[in-house]
Amino acid sequence: MLIKQSRGTRSFTADPKKNPTRMPGERLTIRKPSEVGRFPGAAAPTRVELTIQSEGGKKQEEGACRRWLRKICPCCCKRQNSASYDITDKVEFTKPPAPAVVTTPEPDKSKPENGEMKETEEVKLSVCMVDLLSSKSGQNRVEHHTDLYHGDELIIRRGQTFQMEIEFNRPFSADMDKMRLELKTGSLPIVSKGTHVIIPFVDSLKDERWEAKITEQKCNKIRLSVNSPADAVIGLYGLTVTTQSAKDEEPTVYNSSENIIMLYNPWCEEDNVFLDDEEQRKEYVLNDTGRIYYGTEKQIGARTWNFGQFHEGILEACLFILEKSGMPPSGRGDPVNVVRVISAMINAPDDYGVLVGNWSGKYSDGVSPAAWSSSVEILRKYHSSNAIPVKYGQCWVFSGVTTTVLRCLGIPARSVTNFQSAHDTDVSLTTDVYFDENMQPIDFLNNDSVWNFHVWNDCWMARPDLPPGHGGWQAVDSTPQETSQGTFRCGPASVSAIRSGHVYLRHDTPFVFSEVNSDKIYWQRKLDGTFCQVYSEKKAIGHCISTKAVGSDERADITHLYKHPEDSEEERIAVETACRYGSKPDIYSAPAAEDVKVEVKIDGEGPRMGSDAKLSIVVKNQSSQPRQTTLYSQVAVMYYTGVLKNVIKKDNIPVDLLPNEEKTIDWVLPYQQYQNQLVDQAALMLTLSGRVSGTKQVLANQTTFRLRTPDLQITPLGEAVVGKEMSAKITFTNPLPRVLKNVVFRVEGLGLQKGHEVVVGDVGAKATVTLTEHFIPAHPGLRKLVASLDCKQLTQVHGVADIIVCEQ
Repeated sequence: MLIKQSRGTRSFTADPKKNPTRMPGERLTIRKPSEVGRFPGAAAPTRVELTIQSEGGKKQEEGACRRWLRKICPCCCKRQNSASYDITDKVEFTKPPAPAVVTTPEPDKSKPENGEMKETEEVKLSVCMVDLLSSKSGQNRVEHHTDLYHGDELIIRRGQTFQMEIEFNRPFSADMDKMRLELKTGSLPIVSKGTHVIIPFVDSLKDERWEAKITEQKCNKIRLSVNSPADAVIGLYGLTVTTQSAKDEEPTVYNSSENIIMLYNPWCEEDNVFLDDEEQRKEYVLNDTGRIYYGTEKQIGARTWNFGQFHEGILEACLFILEKSGMPPSGRGDPVNVVRVISAMINAPDDYGVLVGNWSGKYSDGVSPAAWSSSVEILRKYHSSNAIPVKYGQCWVFSGVTTTVLRCLGIPARSVTNFQSAHDTDVSLTTDVYFDENMQPIDFLNNDSVWNFHVWNDCWMARPDLPPGHGGWQAVDSTPQETSQGTFRCGPASVSAIRSGHVYLRHDTPFVFSEVNSDKIYWQRKLDGTFCQVYSEKKAIGHCISTKAVGSDERADITHLYKHPEDSEEERIAVETACRYGSKPDIYSAPAAEDVKVEVKIDGEGPRMGSDAKLSIVVKNQSSQPRQTTLYSQVAVMYYTGVLKNVIKKDNIPVDLLPNEEKTIDWVLPYQQYQNQLVDQAALMLTLSGRVSGTKQVLANQTTFRLRTPDLQITPLGEAVVGKEMSAKITFTNPLPRVLKNVVFRVEGLGLQKGHEVVVGDVGAKATVTLTEHFIPAHPGLRKLVASLDCKQLTQVHGVADIIVCEQ
């Protein structure tokens, strides 16, 4: 390791030959012959240049001893082995039998009395070689839309024909010789379960069944077309070819050393995951990057996520997850079952799944959820560690990894964000808020919560298990919130059933309905200890449901898929239909007065981190009589899940209104009051409550808002050409009037360079950090370089740059 330091700039050069073991904080070596495609010679070490410029222009240096200590301390971080992953080693339970040593019988050289050789048919037929024609650029992989997957194994989609070649020790005779193909998956293949497939030979191929046809024969070689049904079990198959020449002859069995990986097929009309739109298939199956949204409905933030479903080792990791789930291989033909299992396996509780959830704000023994920008490192780490759950995740991380796994297996999927997302804990299908006799919140009763945002997934499939009309998009959630049939999982729940309030349809439709369309009911405790309903908000839950648009990085609002327009007759019928199946079916018997309205408005993009937060409270009297009230306001720091940390400011605001008058009240939260109080998402909740004198109308409003953080600015430098070194400059300015401690950058670009960390250290108040990445693109086309910043004082700082890489 060579460390050079000059004036405020630190340069790092990693040489894998001199440094076979990477130290904590050292960037990953991104070069090895298997990852530079057609340019194995372009293996120069990647370089990183770092500059920290203070607000006054003075460059910031770090002591060499401290930097050295951080580099070499072995207890800070342990690197995983970056060797390639072989699927037959990792997916142990479906590993096909080892190739048999086939002894090719020598032709009988004895001659009869006439001196002629024996007839060809008397030579025992045996297989010399099987070629699955699995090249990435070959016909099979291209026609099956699997040419983007790493490696040269045969990866195919069910319900579609594929080609293979067999070479024998002599010409094959259809009249005299017998041949049988068999595919086996799982530890105990059974014909009746669809895990042991005996493929018959036919003269003409037909759809929807296993069959094979000889399409060409040249000398000792034959070419086969093999067809699979659209409901075939997905996973890893081993292939055997059995041959027999004479009736009473002992068969010869050839075990192919090549594996066949079967996936779902969104291009096949008979497959339950069929998606009849090529642009959507490109987006929801083939796109390996996407956007995940966060924040609040008035301040929607977006971050780029590398799904990386075609990256080296990811398909193997996904098959490994199915094995670890304990799901019988026979059940893997049904996408409903597989999605439900994946929902459970992405989180760690119950089954030692992929990710450990952590909302505590303490991540020292793992990675902060906000620091992840990719599913690749998470899945490879889980696989290589033989199923040790990865630390840590929150909802967007669970969703990003779920999207990766589903797309990798061939199920169309997308990450979906719901703003003001309710968490119903008592199956009432309402969000309940309890107040005491003085209209002060009763914290120990307020178990229902409203998350600023919550990210889950939609996946596309038919639902033959439900009444007609409920196929299409299905909601699935891997974040461990509530158990479903005893396991932390959720879905797949039909989005059309959610929209209509048909919460009696499986799976977990009531929970998702509450997240997007429950009413918020306010209860007040009476002197006798009972509660009465004093107010209801019909528009408080489920706003701006968002996902990445097809074919662009724009945000698509899909709220209309989950619910009818607010206040429409259809929406009210759906809510009341759903609540009839909840634990409080009589919730709508009490009317509420509505002649005084209160709402909170946020100007522009909202308050920024490091400045005073300013909002506007608008109170409007819609009656022809004067109204008086006192608004009680409190603002609390909040985890994005809706759990309040602590109240940091309270106020009483008297309001007198003339008939039909509207008043705007300026509300300010000084920076000094929140600077040391914030948690991960820099989120706060402003709660307003009050009672109108005379009419006794109850006023209630809860508004969440976040403090906006700056983006990382990424500027590509130089020409982007495969095999040619280029650079990118990443710039960040600390918005806070305080030092950021232990700042770490994470940088990754699929097809550009491996994901790695760059340890920056402390960044002074208002200081600017400039990081220059040097890398060699390995693949042409549109690529995205993604970076994120991780430190305790500032989260959700990230950036992305589009880089169009040209062929050399």
